[in-house]
Amino acid sequence: MIAASIGIIAAAAWLYLIAGRGLFWRAHDDAGAIAAPVSPCSVIAVIPARDEADVIGRAVGSLLAQDYPGALHIIVVDDHSGDGTAAAAREAAARADAADRLTVIGAEPLPSGWSGKLWAVRQGVAIARELQPDYLLLTDADIVHAPGNLAALVVRAETGGYDLASLMVRLNCRSLWERLLIPAFVLFFFMLYPPRWVADPRSRTAAAAGGCMLVRRTTLEAIGGVDSIRHEIIDDCALAQRVKAAGRVWLGAARDTTSIREYRSWRPIWDMIARCAFAQLRYSALALIAMVAAMIAIFIAPPLLLLSGSMSGVALGAAIWLAMSAIYVSMLRFYRCPVMLAPLLPLIALFYTAATIASAIQYWRGRGGRWKGRYQAATP
Repeated sequence: MIAASIGIIAAAAWLYLIAGRGLFWRAHDDAGAIAAPVSPCSVIAVIPARDEADVIGRAVGSLLAQDYPGALHIIVVDDHSGDGTAAAAREAAARADAADRLTVIGAEPLPSGWSGKLWAVRQGVAIARELQPDYLLLTDADIVHAPGNLAALVVRAETGGYDLASLMVRLNCRSLWERLLIPAFVLFFFMLYPPRWVADPRSRTAAAAGGCMLVRRTTLEAIGGVDSIRHEIIDDCALAQRVKAAGRVWLGAARDTTSIREYRSWRPIWDMIARCAFAQLRYSALALIAMVAAMIAIFIAPPLLLLSGSMSGVALGAAIWLAMSAIYVSMLRFYRCPVMLAPLLPLIALFYTAATIASAIQYWRGRGGRWKGRYQAATP
């Protein structure tokens, strides 16, 4: 009886997730989905960079190679790097014979109340504001943009009237651990923030992927600029929430615009989640308990029901496990990963649940939001 009840609860949850949550699981490339003339809007790309010498050259080079008819300038804010990040950016611009389209500045010391990345972004935006661009492209030092990416984003924003258009770029997915964990990370992100809901002005759901965000300059200024989210750890979603309160937001996925940051073991992926997951829960212990219970009921309980000894429990558990594996196949194919990994989704969900618990523990110990030598979230 207990096994059957658990199975019914899990089945009801999955029916809702599959049919009632914006079809979040249908992974496809949204980057070039609109065919329309490109408005020659002026764009300034702002890249905050801290110890990114091994990747920033490719990022800058990809922006300078954009097939875009409008004016595009790049501002790199070197956030006290010790590895030659600024020089690598300049070398990339020189190789492209486009040194005049790149500005590199050194970040000022980090003031209290700011996260390091946002403080760097703010300084880049301040310089960009003097040039009055139509849009700002807020992107990361590890993002290699497909040649038509900027044009597609501008078309999306102009034709759809979006004040913020963002892409979840294709994350690096080559090593064993990346193949095991990265597609599920993206699946969970879209489960939390269904792109259809993000684009729907009637929905309160708002989100963005910080690696690639095109934001209308006038809208950013109207909401108070980067200053309005200066204390946020999950700054991309916080920005999307602020923008959606004043305008429209769009979120999609990209196949050819990629992150080249490598995760060669499980640990850096764990650290990525542990850095900010508890912030997503608003630092609430009750929300953490609810999240853990939900993850157990939705992802972990179904395969365990196969051990229940109850015919109804076994049947429900097997059906639910099969269903969750089936919807995961779409994301695995998007990431060109073997579909045979789909049945491992419950174990992967357990990994992310444990990392979220670790995030809370780090926060309670006063070590929350650790990133590149800084602790960005301390206990109140």
